[in-house]
Amino acid sequence: MPVARTSAIALIGLRGEVVDIEADLAAGVPSFNLIGLPDAALGEARERVRSATANSGCELPNRRFTINLSPAALPKHGSGFDLGIALAMLAAAGTASAESVARVVHIGELGLDGRLRSVPGVLPAVLAARRAGCATVMVPEEAGDEAELVDGIRVVRVPSLRAAAIWHGAAIEAAEECSEAPANRAAAAAEEPPPADLADVIGNEEAVQALVVAAAGGHHLFLLGPPGAGKTMLATRLPGILPPLDAEAAIECASVRSLSGLPVASLPTRPPFEAPHHTASAPAIVGGGSGIIRPGAIARAANGILFLDESPEFSRVALDALRQPLESGIITVQRANATATFPAGIQLVLAANPCPCGRLGERECTCTPMARRRYLGRLSGPLLDRVDLQLTLRRITASGLRAAGERSGRLTSAVAAARVAAARALASERLRDTPWRRNAEVPGPWLRERAHRLPRSATAALDRALERGAVTMRGYDRVLRVAWSIADLEGRPSPGGAEVGQALGYRTAVAA
Repeated sequence: MPVARTSAIALIGLRGEVVDIEADLAAGVPSFNLIGLPDAALGEARERVRSATANSGCELPNRRFTINLSPAALPKHGSGFDLGIALAMLAAAGTASAESVARVVHIGELGLDGRLRSVPGVLPAVLAARRAGCATVMVPEEAGDEAELVDGIRVVRVPSLRAAAIWHGAAIEAAEECSEAPANRAAAAAEEPPPADLADVIGNEEAVQALVVAAAGGHHLFLLGPPGAGKTMLATRLPGILPPLDAEAAIECASVRSLSGLPVASLPTRPPFEAPHHTASAPAIVGGGSGIIRPGAIARAANGILFLDESPEFSRVALDALRQPLESGIITVQRANATATFPAGIQLVLAANPCPCGRLGERECTCTPMARRRYLGRLSGPLLDRVDLQLTLRRITASGLRAAGERSGRLTSAVAAARVAAARALASERLRDTPWRRNAEVPGPWLRERAHRLPRSATAALDRALERGAVTMRGYDRVLRVAWSIADLEGRPSPGGAEVGQALGYRTAVAA
C-alpha cells in the first residue's frame, strides 16, 4: 500500500526539530488515525484536513488513513502540522506528487474552506529547517515576509491548500496563484517610531549620567523616588541611547516575537522594551503555559530592557524569579513532558516609590513603619544585590525648573548614544579575546585576577566597604564593572579612585 512522506517542524521554546509526517492509505473501514504524541489542537487536524481537502476540490478517498508523526516521543503541539498532514495524504492518494511533497517542509494551519493561516513561531521554525539542511519550506501567504527573513532557504508562499496541491503537481483547476520568494531576498526595514529624547528630562543630572553609564556597560538600574520624580521618563529613554541590534540579536528578538504570536514583517533594529503591568504573574514574567510553552516578559525583553514600574507591587514570587536569569542570561521553563530554553540577556530597570503613599521624605507620610518595610521588603536583598546602579531621585522644584530652563545644552539622546557607542567600542576592544563584549557580562574573577590590575589606591574605598559589610562580594565585582564603564565613557585606559568611588556611590545611594 502507498506511503507518502513530508516534513514539518515541532517547536519546544525556540528550539525546533524536524518531524517526519508519514501517511499510509490502506483498505478497510474508512478512518483517520493520527499517532505520534499529538496534543488536543493537533488531534483536531482530522476534521480540519477532511473539510479543507473536500472544499479545495481534492477530496480524499473514503478509505483508511494512518498518519504517523516521527519521532513519536517528541511532543507536538498546535495546528502548524495541518498543511503537511493534508499534503502527505494527498500524495498517498496519488493526487499530488509524492516526490515533490517529500522534498518540502510544510508549515501552516488549515481553515475548513481550505484557506491557509499562519501559526506562532514561523520564523524559528524556518530557522530550524535551515539548520537541519532542508532546502525548501512552504508557508502561508500571510507569513511569507516573516519566513523570508531567513537567508539560504527557498520559501514558497501559498494562500490555500488548493494552491499548495497545484504547486506539488495536482491536476486540478487553478483558482489562486502561489508565489515563490527568492532564497536571499532582503527584508524591508519596518517603520519604527522615533524614541523619546533624553533632552526632555529636566533636572536630575545625576540620574541622566547614571542612565548613560548603565547603557554603556549594560548594567541593571534601580530608581527610587516619589511619584513625578521622572523614573518612568528616564526608563523609557534608555532604548534611544543603546546601540542598534546586531544581526544575531535581531534574529533572536524576532524569533521570540514570532513565538509569542506577534506579527513579524522585518528584523528589528532597536532593542526591545518590555514593561509588564505589576499584576503580572510569575509565569507571565518567566514564561510557560499548559501544553505549549510560550516566552514570558523576560524572553521578550532579551537583548533589550525589562522595565518593572511600581516594582514592589509585583508579587514576591515573580520578582525572585528574575534572580537566576540575571546571572545566567538564559531562562529554562520545565514541564512534565518538555523543557524549553529562552534567551534572558536583559537589562533590568526597577522603579519604586519610597513608601506606599509615595510622600516619604518630601511631605507628611501617612504610612506606618511596618507598611514601609513590607512595601520595599518585596524587593529582596539577593535581587537588589544583582542591580549595579541604585539611585534616589527627587522631584524637581520650581526654582530648579527655572534654572533648568535657563541652562542650554541639555544632553540629547543622539549625543548620549554616541558616547555609549564609543564606550562600548573601547570595552569590546579590551575584551576582544574573551567571550564577553560588555562590562556587565565580565565575571568577577576575571576582573580581579586577569584584567589590568588596579592599584590599591584606586580600590581603597571599595575594600573598606567590603570589610565593613556595606557591599557583598558580588557587589564588589559589580562596582568594578561599573567603574570600568565610567572609565570607558571618559576614554580612560583603566578606572582610578574617582571612577571606583563614583561606582560605589551608585551602589550605596539607596541604602544611604
